[in-house]
Parts: sequence; C-alpha cells; structure tokens
Amino acid sequence: MSSESAGASFERGRRLKVLHLIDNFGMGGGEVWLLELVRFWRRQGSEAPEIDFLATSGGEGLLDEEVRRLGAKIFYLRYGRSHIGSFVREFRRILKRGAYDAVHDHQDHASGWHFLMGAGALPPVRVTHIHNPAYQIRNNYGVTFARRITARIGKALVAHHASHITATSRQIIREYGFDAPRFRHLPKGALHCGFDTTRFAVDRAAARASVRQEFGWPDEARVVLFAGRIDQSPDYGRPQNHKNSGFAVSVGIAAALQDPRLHVAFAGPLSPAVPVLEQRIASAGLSRRFVFAGVRRDMERLMAASDVLFFPSRGEALGMVVVEAQAVGLPVLASTEVPREAVVIPELVRFQSLDAGHSIWAEDLLDLIARPPYVADANQRVAASAFAITHSAQALEELYSAGTLA
Repeated sequence: MSSESAGASFERGRRLKVLHLIDNFGMGGGEVWLLELVRFWRRQGSEAPEIDFLATSGGEGLLDEEVRRLGAKIFYLRYGRSHIGSFVREFRRILKRGAYDAVHDHQDHASGWHFLMGAGALPPVRVTHIHNPAYQIRNNYGVTFARRITARIGKALVAHHASHITATSRQIIREYGFDAPRFRHLPKGALHCGFDTTRFAVDRAAARASVRQEFGWPDEARVVLFAGRIDQSPDYGRPQNHKNSGFAVSVGIAAALQDPRLHVAFAGPLSPAVPVLEQRIASAGLSRRFVFAGVRRDMERLMAASDVLFFPSRGEALGMVVVEAQAVGLPVLASTEVPREAVVIPELVRFQSLDAGHSIWAEDLLDLIARPPYVADANQRVAASAFAITHSAQALEELYSAGTLA
C-alpha cells in the first residue's frame, strides 16, 4: 500500500474538495457527466462539493468555457515522456495547495503513474476510473511496445496507489482484469455517468417537425439515429473501427431500400471516411435520405425526433447514448457488445449480434420502427435509476466522504 491511508478522513461539516484528472473537456460521455455534476452541485449551493480539474493534454476542450463559467477551476498540465519533470513538480504543487479530500482520475492505467508521481501529497481517497472499452485498448493501432509496457506498469501501480477502482459498468472492470487477486484489497464497483433526465422530457411532436424541416425531409419520414463518431476507416472489418459506422451505413442502406420513408441521421464527429461512405450511399441512390450532421449540442432533440437509435458498436464501457435514448422513450437497437447495465427499460432495448448480416439488422430496425413510438413513463423510470444525476452525485459524495462504494 502507499503511504496514504486507504480510508477516508473527511471532516464532517466541511465542504468536500475534489481534483479530477481528465485528458480534456471534449464531448465524450465522461466529460459530459462531469459537466452535469458541476451544474448539479452549483445548483445545490455552498455546501456542495467543490471540484477542480487537471487537463493532462495541456490544452483546452470544447466544454471548458462552460465549466469555468460554472465556477470550476481547470489546470492545464501536459503529461508525457518529454514533460515528466514539469508534470511531477506542478502536480505535487497543485495537490499541496488544493488540500483535496479526494483525487479522481479518469485515465485508466495512466492513473497508476499519476498516483505514483503524487505519492506523499495525495489525499486518502484516490479513485481510478475506467471509461474506455477494453476493445479500444486491445485494437488501438499505432501503440508501440514501449507504450504497452508503460500501460502494464501503470496497471500494477494502481494496485499499490489507488484506494478505489470504479468504472462506467461492472463489466468493464472485469474486462480490464481488475478482478485479479492483486486488486482484491481495493473496493471496486460501477459508478454510472449520471445526467439530468429532465432535459430529455422533450416535446416529441415539435422535435419531429423541426428536425425534419432542418434536414429537408418529409413529415412522414421515419428516422434512424446513429450517435457516435465516424470511424477513421470506411471498412467496418478493421479492428480500430469501434463505433462501427461503416457497418451502420450498410445496414441503413439495406433498410432504406426496403422502406421508402426511412431516413438516417449520423450525429457525431466526422472523419476522412465520410466522403467514401457518402459515395456508397449515393451509389444506392439514397443521398437525400442520409445526413452526416457532425457534433451536436441538441442530442435530446434529435432523439425525440427519431424513431429508433441505432448503436452497433464493437465495444463499449457502457454506452450512455443508450440510456439517454431510453429517457426520451426511444427504442434502441444495439450490439451485444454493449453492457446490459445500460438497460433501464427492457422493452425499449433490443440486442443483436455483430455476426448477423446486414439484412437481419435491417429487419430489426424496421420492426422497431413499426412498433408503438415510445413508453409513456420512460423519463420517470430513468429518473428513478442510478443514471439520474441526483443519484450519481450522491454516490460520489459517499465515496469521497466515507470511502464507500454502493
């Protein structure tokens, strides 16, 4: 064990103070969750936990301005082999001046290295949090042998320096190997990314009309929504294509050829593969029925306007868009690689194997679209789950103050 005690020593009656380590504030599920936490605790007033952030990329992200506007502090400190000296020096300075009750690191195996570099200045609660799917780690092209060794050592360091291991799902803890005997002494469990479910209680009729008008689609259009970044390669057989966007295009084409009302929207960061995918769509004569909408800040509106969420990912740590879709009452067709922990409303979510062909996936899409459009009490049911920001925030406060995991 490290020199810091594994037990929490929070003084009751004093405001909790926590440092979160992230790469940057992009539009990923973990970062959006942290922004939701900042919003929620800001509404709670002066007794709510105070959060600071350390961005180890050293650069700004898309959400930084709003995070700072809400009163949170962001430190920018580049982490990497050529910056080790300055990182250690400044990281320890931040820890000592911050007088934190907990450090919550969202960078998987790298957290072990971070904790080693802060040893002696770290608080009692030191959380290693896993957000990335094991699939992405196994199939990350361009990772050198040296980086693999560094990650392996970082994982070993977690056993010696972390006080808790958490993840977006219990499944991903097992897939990362953190159930091994050497981690037996560490409390571990799922900490689901929470969100404000009221944002997803959207007027479906208004959303359907406005989205169809925006994309120039007819009122009777049936909309399939794909949410996630467009993979770098258009060939879905490549291991690195973990969102499986090329496969999604092929399935969308197969379904659209069967139903002239079907339209497909892709919402997420674009990539160099988009022109190739657009050419495939054009060759099928379907260009006007597909749109690559890029990064969106109105996912709840797009979900409320759609008839089904299509999520054929090849690996997920959880898949928060699946939960968000359920909060809208939107049916979901997901791959069997998505953890079942994402299911709150079983009647809304259907799973299909990636070994099934395009035609089978297309049939599933068309079947889900033909069913009743939504579950009336869906938003309330998600609001009562562990994914609601109130419950997610409460679980974090208990972890930071008492060192307990549900």
